[in-house]
Amino acid sequence: MAEFSVNTQRLDPYKNFKFKVKWGGKYVAGLQKCGGLKKTTEMIEFRESGDPSVVRKLTGRTSYQPISLEAGVTHDTAFEDWANQVNNFGGDAAMSLVNYRKDLVIELLNEQGTTVIAYKVHRAWVSEYQAMPDLDSNAHAVAITSIKLEHEGFERDTSVTEPAET
Repeated sequence: MAEFSVNTQRLDPYKNFKFKVKWGGKYVAGLQKCGGLKKTTEMIEFRESGDPSVVRKLTGRTSYQPISLEAGVTHDTAFEDWANQVNNFGGDAAMSLVNYRKDLVIELLNEQGTTVIAYKVHRAWVSEYQAMPDLDSNAHAVAITSIKLEHEGFERDTSVTEPAET
């Protein structure tokens, strides 16, 4: 059985090192890491009075795990600007209720750089922002900034289909 409908000769799954994240119609610059998409549905145990020996399992609430994004520190202020929409140094009066939630798209790319799978993430907002990492004069590393996004769910973008690879 082929795992790929268009590229039936392909046996290897896609790799996780080529991806893009977009919000507000623009791709995030210098992105190094994007946390996974995960949802969990609670389980509710239920017993009927006429059948006390059998426990039935029902679905409960679904929750979505936050998504973390990490990028190298540059002069791009996208993370900081979004984080400041939620909580600004100016106090609650400066908070933008209009702009603090954003929809974003996470795209997985194949080796040729073509988008092969995309997910839409709904109503995300920044719950945690790290402007600068710990600085260490003895380290040999890139400075990383990060945000943690809470959101209200995700869905696969079905308009993105498997491309023909050459």
